[in-house]
Amino acid sequence: MTIILTGASGLLGSALRAALRQDGHRVVCLVRRTAQGPDESFWNPREGLIDPGALEGAQAVVHLAGAGIGDRRWTPAYRREIVRSRIDGTRTLVTALTGLTRKPEALLSGSGIHYYGDTGDRAVDESGPAGEGFLPTLVARWEAEALRAREEAGIRVVTLRTSMALSAEGGALARMLPIFRLGLGAPMGSGRQFWSWVTREDWVDAVRYILHKPEITGPVNVTSPAPVNNVDFTRTLAKALRRPVMPLGPPPFALRLALGGFADEGILTGPRALPGKLTESGYIFRHKSLDQAFSAIF
Repeated sequence: MTIILTGASGLLGSALRAALRQDGHRVVCLVRRTAQGPDESFWNPREGLIDPGALEGAQAVVHLAGAGIGDRRWTPAYRREIVRSRIDGTRTLVTALTGLTRKPEALLSGSGIHYYGDTGDRAVDESGPAGEGFLPTLVARWEAEALRAREEAGIRVVTLRTSMALSAEGGALARMLPIFRLGLGAPMGSGRQFWSWVTREDWVDAVRYILHKPEITGPVNVTSPAPVNNVDFTRTLAKALRRPVMPLGPPPFALRLALGGFADEGILTGPRALPGKLTESGYIFRHKSLDQAFSAIF
């Protein structure tokens, strides 16, 4: 099948692009630079520019574009960029899809488990309510834009509520590794907050699985069935690297100074999210425990 992909240069998008092409699919990437070849097409989501001809006749769209949530300190300007990159991009894409003569069968749109906010020890699946804060509000708006494709054009929409994706090649884990390899890894804050996670390989496999499961619709938690709290995450990572764990980590005020609001919503708190729909549909995770995940990664 022909699959349209945005965010193809990111940690997850690049791995998905390679896997889909290996499966024999044609992948057309929407890029914000001059297109290079027939498998790329220019778009400018901020200006609402997109070539409908590149979308016509595609069987599926996977939309992952958006500014990194934890890549920079949350200044007011960067918060606006995080929101704009998701809302404008999704709106531009969905508007184009609804106007096509031959519409795709499915739109898989990026989302996040931070929809649920801080759940403490309470586990949540896709039936859980929205939390409070910047991230839950953002995710709700982001998903609403994607769902327009279902409401206005009858396209199957899946919102991929993704947890922390683990890979040594990028993302949160790659940023932690230099510190842990020096033996300076330590719990963050109380350490009791849950960190839901998924390996990049399981994320890619789950998306490929969802593409061929028309009965799966709506929000899907793309996360492992074994979330852990921050203390256990820290100990397991240090053990995998054969390094000690420091007894005390940076105080919360230092994290807030360095990261802004992301410290409170992305590090010091988190949802204990479970992959309800994936598990119920029969998806089998490669890496069901954090030990298995780190063993595969390292």
